Amino acid sequence: MQQSSQFTADVEPSIPGLSRYAELATDLRARILRGQWEPGQALTAEAELARAYGVALGTIRQAIALLVDQGLLERRHGKGTFVKAGLGGASMLRFFRFRHADSSQAPTSRILNRKRIPADAATSQALTIPENAPVLALERLRSIAGQPCLLETIMLPLPLFEPLASSDPAAWGDLLYPEYQRRCGVVVHQAEDQLSFDTLGASNARRLGLTKGHPCVRVRRRAYDLTGRCVELRITLGDAFDFEYTAHVR
Repeated sequence: MQQSSQFTADVEPSIPGLSRYAELATDLRARILRGQWEPGQALTAEAELARAYGVALGTIRQAIALLVDQGLLERRHGKGTFVKAGLGGASMLRFFRFRHADSSQAPTSRILNRKRIPADAATSQALTIPENAPVLALERLRSIAGQPCLLETIMLPLPLFEPLASSDPAAWGDLLYPEYQRRCGVVVHQAEDQLSFDTLGASNARRLGLTKGHPCVRVRRRAYDLTGRCVELRITLGDAFDFEYTAHVR
């Protein structure tokens, strides 16, 4: 059941060129981004929203449908409409099938390095921040059954991720996105991955238990919050011989 929150609407003036349901969608989106409904929380019942806005039920349903199409809301059959909870992990492991790994085992993570650095040109462009702006750089090793699988370099803008810069990485979970939300209030809503192939340098090969020059898959990720702001740049390296990706084309 959707929760009732005694919703009240301070209706903004009409926006030229927008339909009524698009105006309502814009207002609801703004309220979600301000935190009136948190990620994973049920939206106020449609009938209550319609009464508060003084519109027909069909109009509010059109507004909600627009936000569902945009990926901000999701409908759950028999339960109602909810704010998207964000990505839990969006694991890079979906690109790989590790020969030594037991598929039932969850990967573990270890932070190898953590430091504050000035953003270089590529990082500043990806995160849309000024060049030399402070970022938190993490180097993380992911393993399955004690065997290293993935090596990640992660860039996070400061001061947004300051709680991660000052907390003990040993207390973090194996998934970073829940840590972003719990410690920094940052919800990763969607991500874009670009895959390419490369070879490993000596240092990265050693961390992955491979030899220098070994072929690898390089995954470049940009992750975005609810506002569409890029909040993470991540480069993941994994053994190219373990790469396996299936796409269903219909």
